[in-house]
Amino acid sequence: MDAAQVIDLGRESLWIAVLVAAPLLGVALAVGLLIGIFQAATSIQEMTLSFIPKLAVMVLALVICGGWQIAVMVDFFQRI
Repeated sequence: MDAAQVIDLGRESLWIAVLVAAPLLGVALAVGLLIGIFQAATSIQEMTLSFIPKLAVMVLALVICGGWQIAVMVDFFQRI
């Protein structure tokens, strides 16, 4: 294995990591933004108000996207 193959493998590994993490991070960002706007509008600064809904929605997103994430990772590992 030469240096070009190692660099290509590293680049593809980083892309797969971004691809697998994107759904959960995107959902967390969207829910956090909505909760932040709600908290700013109502002046409620309760910590659990931001944590509990984000956690619940991320678990839901993991249930929905988890099979696809595992399939992408298994395909990548088999190609390696």
